[in-house]
Amino acid sequence: MRNTAVLACILLSLALVACSGVHIDHSPVEQFAAGHYHYYKWRTQPLPKATRSYDALYAIDPIVRREVDAHLQSRGYVLDTERAQFTVDYMYVSGMVQGARSDLADNISPIPRITPNRHLDQASVDNAIALSGVRETDNIVLQFNDRESNREVWAVTMTSIVENANSNDATRLDDNLTELLERALKPLPQASPQ
Repeated sequence: MRNTAVLACILLSLALVACSGVHIDHSPVEQFAAGHYHYYKWRTQPLPKATRSYDALYAIDPIVRREVDAHLQSRGYVLDTERAQFTVDYMYVSGMVQGARSDLADNISPIPRITPNRHLDQASVDNAIALSGVRETDNIVLQFNDRESNREVWAVTMTSIVENANSNDATRLDDNLTELLERALKPLPQASPQ
């Protein structure tokens, strides 16, 4: 009975991760692993903290840097600008996708269909129409480049559908980015010994 409960908890946690509404695309990690890296640096300086801006990038920048540094250091990489063998950079951009489904209404299909002997309520019809159009996305691309050749050795793209563009909850943003970056950086190997 105990094994069944443990298995159920594991399956539930996997289902929640799979339904998180964020799509993550990794490039192959073999090229990065072949570089035998140990030291890294950021390609750009952090954004100024004193700036009062409503641009989401000013809220995202310190979180991305903190989480990437923490993950890399937990894997044995050392932040050292003088001896850096690879650089880390990221881009934050908004985008658009066609026909995306909302996380909040995953049971509604935007594809028109006929179901015999069933009357559709107007709310289902309205949602199918609304969710079949163009949707805004937030995208973060994290890129690692070899310092000598300046060529990309690893990248990951994280895409999320924007549910509420007017929501500026800093705590929720921090929690979401922390979890998202942990998943995105998971394939990275341990640092090479020096």
